[in-house]
Amino acid sequence: MDKTLAVEQNKETEERSRLGCRHFVVLMLFLGMANAYVMRTNMSVAIVAMVEHPKLPSHGDLPAGELSECEQIWHANNSARKSLIAAVTEDSSSPAPLQTPHLEGRFPWDSKEQGFVLSAFFYGYVLTQIPFGLMAKRWGSLRFLGYGMLLNSVVGLLVPLAAKLGGRNWLIIARFVQGLGEGPIVPCTHALLAKWIPPGERSRMGAAVYAGAQFGTVISLPLSGILCASQFGWPSVFYVFGAVSTVWCLFFLWFVREDPEHDDRLSTYERNLIKRTLGDVSKEKDPSLIPWKSIATSLPFWAILLAHMGHNYGYEMLMTELPSFMRQVLHVDITQNGILSSLPYVAMWIFSIVASCVADWLIISGRLTLTSTRKVFNCIGQFGPAVAMLGAAYAGCNPAVTVALLTLGVGLNGGIYSGFKVNHLDLSPSLAGVLMSITNCSANMAGLLAPLVAGYVTHNRPTQAAWRTVFFTTCSVYLVCGLFYVLTSSGKRQKWDTSEDKGEDKDQDVDASPNKTDAPAAV
Repeated sequence: MDKTLAVEQNKETEERSRLGCRHFVVLMLFLGMANAYVMRTNMSVAIVAMVEHPKLPSHGDLPAGELSECEQIWHANNSARKSLIAAVTEDSSSPAPLQTPHLEGRFPWDSKEQGFVLSAFFYGYVLTQIPFGLMAKRWGSLRFLGYGMLLNSVVGLLVPLAAKLGGRNWLIIARFVQGLGEGPIVPCTHALLAKWIPPGERSRMGAAVYAGAQFGTVISLPLSGILCASQFGWPSVFYVFGAVSTVWCLFFLWFVREDPEHDDRLSTYERNLIKRTLGDVSKEKDPSLIPWKSIATSLPFWAILLAHMGHNYGYEMLMTELPSFMRQVLHVDITQNGILSSLPYVAMWIFSIVASCVADWLIISGRLTLTSTRKVFNCIGQFGPAVAMLGAAYAGCNPAVTVALLTLGVGLNGGIYSGFKVNHLDLSPSLAGVLMSITNCSANMAGLLAPLVAGYVTHNRPTQAAWRTVFFTTCSVYLVCGLFYVLTSSGKRQKWDTSEDKGEDKDQDVDASPNKTDAPAAV
């Protein structure tokens, strides 16, 4: 009998260390999040190549005293370069510089019009957040996520045609429809995580999935710059990424299942682990059972809501406007622009993974409560970028210093994935998708203001002083929302959670220790 017990224990240990179906779901959600952010951010770089350069606000048209030190230095250096080129071409038989007509923009849009193009996506995106969150509660999340992203991908392939045939208005409509299609990505992803991931793995798995946002941004920004500078020009950005995203949609719809109950590929150990810690996740799909009044009066929920709104405003400001800042103020060419603009998201990607492992270790080892862990990492994730933006506002005209500060700030922003970003799952596992749809909708309404504010402030005066105002505003938003989260957030499961009680007292910090959940070691 002892021999049989030893064999069973060895088998369970082997299964613990093996990657399971939930890890495959996490991988596919990671790639889906990456595709979503690629489709969201590629316009930020492409628009730099789409717009007629002479139509960008001219420094010569600025009022006296508005020309900042960066513009003065750049114009002085540019005049010296022109004089040198003229001398060389006059005194030698050197060929004229190569022309790149595919980089010459054809659309005469000023900064305000560009702001409308960049924000159009988010208007569509916010409209579908709550409806899809509620429909996913009743009918499941898988198909809403897959078919929504398929719509986003197919319309992405049509963006160049829309811009060439219909100009700004048709382009705005196309981006709006793309936003509609991408609306389900976050609430449906959160709902799937709530069904597949045990409490002891939430920080790691949640951060791994949402790290796809940084991975997609890191891929999108430099590759978009390279594609824009290629002989195929800016339309190739939308053709390449649209095709890749379409392929992912087909794989996702074919291979991923809605929940563990409908996946016969799970091992016995993995199925028991999920059922023991989460219960029957296929139950409770009636949206009429959602305790709306309790949610609306819950201070921990409002803490997540405000933190999410502050994060999205700052994140979208940098994600959509950083390439324009690089070009207008620091005068970085489009290929370098994409590479430099992506560096902050490389740092965020790396830090979010490291922070999530540390967060789960602190929780499982009992060194910090779930509530304390969420607050600590959220402080890092929102106060860090605020301080870095303050420094970038006074960084002068050195692109290296500015990029270093923004890279540090956005990198620290990765702490939010072990802070408010997974806090919905703590408050109510059964309503995580619905809660995320509400906070993500509100957050993206705040986020869509970012390019409009930047466009308004820098309209006809893209100076360092104007961009300093943009950075100050974003810094203030981060500080206020981060402070509110510290004062009012919680990691306790709330009394209004509608899931079955799995041995955890409501309004108590969840015990995520290995003895409680039998959670496997980090992978």
